[in-house]
Amino acid sequence: MASPWVFWVLVFLCVGLIAALAIVLQKLYEFKSSAAEEKPCVQPCPEPQGWERLDELLTVMLALQEHNVSHSDMASREDFAQAVVDGACRFMGAPQASLMLWEDKAAALCVMASRGLPDSAAKGFTLRSGQGIAGKVFESGKAISVQDALADPRYVKHGSDIPGPLICVPLILKSKPVGAISLHGIGAAEPFSESNVRFLTLLAAESACILYNFQLVDNLQTFYMEMVQTLARAVDTKDAYTREHSDRARLRARRLAQEAQLPEPMVRYVEYAALLHDIGKIGIDESILLKPGKLTAEEYEVMKRHPMIGHQILAPVKFLGPVAQMVLYHQEWFNGQGYPEGLKGAEIPMGARIVAVIDAWDAMTSDRPYRKALGREKAVAELRRAAGTQFDPHVVEVFLRVEESEWNNGRQA
Repeated sequence: MASPWVFWVLVFLCVGLIAALAIVLQKLYEFKSSAAEEKPCVQPCPEPQGWERLDELLTVMLALQEHNVSHSDMASREDFAQAVVDGACRFMGAPQASLMLWEDKAAALCVMASRGLPDSAAKGFTLRSGQGIAGKVFESGKAISVQDALADPRYVKHGSDIPGPLICVPLILKSKPVGAISLHGIGAAEPFSESNVRFLTLLAAESACILYNFQLVDNLQTFYMEMVQTLARAVDTKDAYTREHSDRARLRARRLAQEAQLPEPMVRYVEYAALLHDIGKIGIDESILLKPGKLTAEEYEVMKRHPMIGHQILAPVKFLGPVAQMVLYHQEWFNGQGYPEGLKGAEIPMGARIVAVIDAWDAMTSDRPYRKALGREKAVAELRRAAGTQFDPHVVEVFLRVEESEWNNGRQA
């Protein structure tokens, strides 16, 4: 058994070690405190600039997505391209910028949107692939930055150019360049930093995808219009007296809808309705449709079925749903005395009220089996007389304003 003095030696050693450790910890604490007092951290250390720029970029990209969603019914490629240019200018502190897209028909890059450039300088300005800085960016698919654009021999001047830095990044879709964004006179710190170029490239890539979707929609609308025109021609071939009636009605419908300040989707639907309002006549016997004399009461009842037949033809086609409603009601009267349902006033869709006026005007000013065309003055007087009873007086007023403008332009030509 160990003697008592060994035990006490071990106790004293442990106490000594604990005391020494306490002293060391105290000295470390005092050293840390003094260092903190010498270098106080008054403000939190800033985050790296890259993260701040990333936050700005996300803000710009979210704004573009919001613009795309909130304007989905009426936005165009040009509108969105302008939003991209404005967002890129805010991000880089650039007072001047342009967005160019490749157009196959022109075989060149064409300005789609710009900022800080007069219309005279931007409109009609084009670059071939490889021409100018933007053309070289498009050709190579790689960004180019220069300290002074005006001093660079590759730069193509186009009026109202400003000196200073320029950065140009490609718009790339599916590994293929489709355009370029150029920013002039950049005021951002370190405009040519790797992070700025990378962030602008991300913005360009997102913009290219959305612009491509707009192109798909434009192509789809073109297909729809061609299909609608084919249907309209089917009606015109059956009724020799209304041949080309649909095309005339379409042009007037677009002008009238735009003059009435309807939104673009509604303008397009009205245009379709003007083309197709008589498609139900496909189901009317030609002996009634082409009868040279006045229709009997029974024949007139048969003829009155054509709006319903047209509606039945168009309603199953989803995108023509609003058009089908306009076709169904284009024979309604403003005072409720029309057909097929006797709607009145605002109950009648605006597109149907527009088509009603256009249809009546074309009927009065063209030859029919039962009479010769009325003169212009008589047709104008008849429209004014029927305003408020058969026709919406506001639509009549707008139509006559458009018609008078076309008449005056025709006489001057």
